[in-house]
Order: sequence, then structure tokens, then C-alpha cells
Amino acid sequence: MNILRAFAATALLAAATANCSPLFAQTPQPAAPASCAPANGWSLLCGNANPEDLVPIPGTRWLIASGMKEGAGLKLVDTDAKTVRLFYTGQPAQQRPDKGLFPNCPSAPDARTFNTHGLYLRRAPEAGIYRLYAVSHGALESIQVFTIDVKGSEPALAWAGCVPMPEGNKAYPGLGSQATPNRLAANSVAAFSDGAIIATVPQRPGTTNVQRLRGEPTGDVIEWKPGTDAFRVIPGTQLAGNNGIEISLDEKEFYVVSFGAHTVAVFSRQAPGKPLRQTVAPGFMPDNLRWSGDRLIAAGPMYDEPACGGTRLAVVDDPVLTSCHRGFMVAQLDPQTMAWTVLAYAEPNPAISVVATGVVVGNALWIGSAAADAIAYRPLPRPTSGVR
Repeated sequence: MNILRAFAATALLAAATANCSPLFAQTPQPAAPASCAPANGWSLLCGNANPEDLVPIPGTRWLIASGMKEGAGLKLVDTDAKTVRLFYTGQPAQQRPDKGLFPNCPSAPDARTFNTHGLYLRRAPEAGIYRLYAVSHGALESIQVFTIDVKGSEPALAWAGCVPMPEGNKAYPGLGSQATPNRLAANSVAAFSDGAIIATVPQRPGTTNVQRLRGEPTGDVIEWKPGTDAFRVIPGTQLAGNNGIEISLDEKEFYVVSFGAHTVAVFSRQAPGKPLRQTVAPGFMPDNLRWSGDRLIAAGPMYDEPACGGTRLAVVDDPVLTSCHRGFMVAQLDPQTMAWTVLAYAEPNPAISVVATGVVVGNALWIGSAAADAIAYRPLPRPTSGVR
């Protein structure tokens, strides 16, 4: 692992040109940060509260970012101009509910408190139209769904509806008193072309974070199909902290990150009873998975970080070391051979903390993080040779 770190660190010596842009939000506009200096060779777009996930709009310069903080909602990033603006404002023009498809959705999210986690973008049958799926916390644990129109000079967004997350006692009736009526919290989401939605639940009722980091199965993949009342658990998808999720390009398989075991497991859509194949990430803990064209990219913190007292499991009971800033890695996975190719590595830095997502737009690598105030980017380094 020391050789891998040294090689990847050398690949990042060429620093990207600094370019900082505050978030252009709706009124009232929040104060922009006073400084937005580059960090470890990465340029930053500041004023973005906890941009945990990123999804590129294919064939365009646009990127959509989530916000894991009250009111952070959704942001639209212009990767050419290096600017960011609030995307969902909650205005009447952005309300186009589809009650036929989402009859159990009570109302549109309040932009003032809107909090998003994992994202997924699916091309719609109509040219120039996409569906955006967003894991939402706060007032209603749910998957919020939006229509994205890219036929104009800039993408336009409209809220379409939502699917509430299931209540714990209904999703897991066999757990008895351990499963409360509280709605489960999803982490990541994906959607098939037939409208089915799959999402990850990192910890089912009664499980703990320590169990998750020990590699014990704590989570599941759940599925909702149009015309059904609620999500259901997919048997056989229990992993140690189900996290990032993606769908194969032919939609025959789906890929799930096991954060605690720092692995990626591949499941058949038709017979998902057990993983078809698995791979351990090379020294890091994958968080989200994302297609960028034909690249399947994972990103996440280093598993064993000396600056933070060692492995995540070793410091799980220490709140200071648990929140320590770990280095991170971004790597490309071949889902057939399960071989890894390292794209980037960085030492710990508070400006880019809890890295969760990596995507490629043009010739640049962009990263999002769950506990930072910035989206980071840099020219795409030349990939290393395959690493298993």
C-alpha cells in the first residue's frame, strides 16, 4: 500500500490552477466565503454545503450536486465557467407533480430545509429529458424525483413527486420491537429504465456502526416499482453498510458498495439472492459509485490513515479520531474483471473532507464530499495500470 500511495501521490504533483466561485443562490443570498484557496493540487468551488454526491448531465458541461445540510438542496454546476447556483428553489414554476406515478407523495420539498444525499440521473424516452432521483432526509425520509430538461441554454428542473421510505416495522416485520415506526434512511439511489427504483439502507434497525465496520451484514438494498405502495427489501443483498449503488449499462446487474468491508459486490437483477462477484478496494473505503461515460468510478476515504490513528474500525469509539480528516482515493473499476485503476489520491486536508464521489467531465476529475464547503476539481491525471 505504501508503493500505491507514493505512486498516486506523485501523479498529483501537478497542481490545477486555482479558481474559486461562490454559490449563486436565490434571495436571500448567503455570504460567500472570504477565501477559497486550492488544496493539495485541487481547485475549489466554495460555498457548497456538504456536496456528498455529483451527477454529470451526459454530453454537457453541467453537473448536479447534492447538499447534506438543511437548505443545501440541489446545486447546478457549470464546469466550464466554474460557477454554481441553487437549482431547486421551490418556486411554483418548478412544481409539476405526477400524482398518477407518485400517489403516496404528500407534497414537494420545502427548499428552505431541503437536504439531499445520494443522487441518480436517468435518461427519459423523450430527447433532452432526464429524471433525477435524490435521497432526501429531514421532514420526510424519501426519494424525491425531478424532471430535468436540457433542451435550452441551461438545464431546467421541475419536481415530479417522491416515494417515501418505508417504516422500519413494516420493512422488517420479523425484527419485532427493534424495528420502530420511524422511516428508514437511505444512502444512495439508482433507477432502471422501467421506472423501478433501488436504494441502499446502510443499517437496518438493531444494527450498529461497529458491526458495520467489522464487516458484519447490517444493511440491504430495497426496491420500489411503479404501481406498488412501498419499497420492499431485496433478499440476499445484505452487506456491511450498503452504500453506493449503480446499475450496469445493460441493466442486467447492479453494483453495491459495502462500506464496512470496503468492497463492491455485483448482483443479478433477475436473481439477486447472492453476489455474482466481489472485489476489495485497494486501500480505501468506497462510498459512492458513478458512471462517467463508460468509466465506473468509486471514491472514498483511506481505510488505514496514520494521521487519524489507523483504521476506521480501530478508532470507532474515539469521536476525535473518527472525525479526523482522512486522505482519499478515486479509482475506476472494471465491473467484469473487477480490476481497479487508481485515478487520484490526496493526503488529508480539511478543505476536502469525507470524500464520497468522483466523476469525470471532459478532461477534469470532480469530487464531492459529505463534510466540506467545496466541490473540488483538477485535470484528470493519466490513469495508472490496473490494480486488483
